[in-house]
Amino acid sequence: MSAEPAEATLETVGWVGNASDGFVQLIDQTRLPTEFTRIECHDVSSVWEAIRVLRVRGAPAIGIAAAYGAVLGGQRALNDGADMLAGLRAASAHLRTSRPTAVNLFWALDRIDRTAVDASGLAPGALLDRVLSEAHAIAREDRAMCRSIGRFGADLAPHGAGVLTHCNAGGLATADYGTALAVIFSAHEQGKAVHVYADETRPLLQGARLTAWELQRRGVPVTLICDNMAAQVMKEGKVQLVVVGADRIAANGDTANKIGTYGVALLARAHDIPFYVAAPSSTFDLSLADGSAVPIEQRDPREITAGFGRQTAPEGIEVYNPAFDVTPASLITAIITERGVIHPVNETAIRAKLGT
Repeated sequence: MSAEPAEATLETVGWVGNASDGFVQLIDQTRLPTEFTRIECHDVSSVWEAIRVLRVRGAPAIGIAAAYGAVLGGQRALNDGADMLAGLRAASAHLRTSRPTAVNLFWALDRIDRTAVDASGLAPGALLDRVLSEAHAIAREDRAMCRSIGRFGADLAPHGAGVLTHCNAGGLATADYGTALAVIFSAHEQGKAVHVYADETRPLLQGARLTAWELQRRGVPVTLICDNMAAQVMKEGKVQLVVVGADRIAANGDTANKIGTYGVALLARAHDIPFYVAAPSSTFDLSLADGSAVPIEQRDPREITAGFGRQTAPEGIEVYNPAFDVTPASLITAIITERGVIHPVNETAIRAKLGT
């Protein structure tokens, strides 16, 4: 276990060493906020497990972890004298089964697969080096995108605004600065005196465990609320805008994010409060016409009936536990990307901003 770092930014997931003998290192987010622990992943299965059980989570961070995880598959092929391209492809295929909703996972692995094919004529060691370079590029690009999202989004936050957010879309969910929290961090750094109301985010409490932790350590004023308090906080006039992240955005702007986001969007509309989604271009899935085709992950019922090890429901009770919901584009005021703000939220505006 390591002590909590003093630096402002966090390397949520990274690579240590060379392509041939290195490993993936990541923050175990299941231990926060009481313990700050970095763990090492030396094989594909350990990266798969880390993604599946949410040791690493957040769409961009999942994509980065998967890209580095694929390198471990190639590393094993190199050490075993097996076919490098086959090893990389097998690792990529396995990692794709870890979680279904966040499109960044598949986007990053598609990049790794293409890189491996393009470099397949190289010697095995050189091919693995090339794939690791691509994984590093994915992480580096994410850091730049997060900073750009923050700059564009801060312009939308009035001085002294109350900002409500749901789940965690900060540095822990990305390579560096966050998406939704990037907007808040940038506004705070500009001296806008924003105050955040963080939904706890049932059932796994990412808002309480992670978002509140990130904001507090950066000195951003934050008040933690239960999910079912959001309407009252809005009614009392404490919230002037809502900013959330995204795990997948369809071509028309329908947005999949942590369960409960749709309800927050409805509350924001009822109280005439702007509702913003902050996400990099890699989170858009233009192959989906709308959100009805987004795969929604169903998680273990025990997250609800015995969350964090304590039973809170009767034995044998039926449970429905979707991890995500889809907010219709009609409820989204604008989408904040590294390329600028998309408004109105529709397919024409999205394709124009993304250049597709």
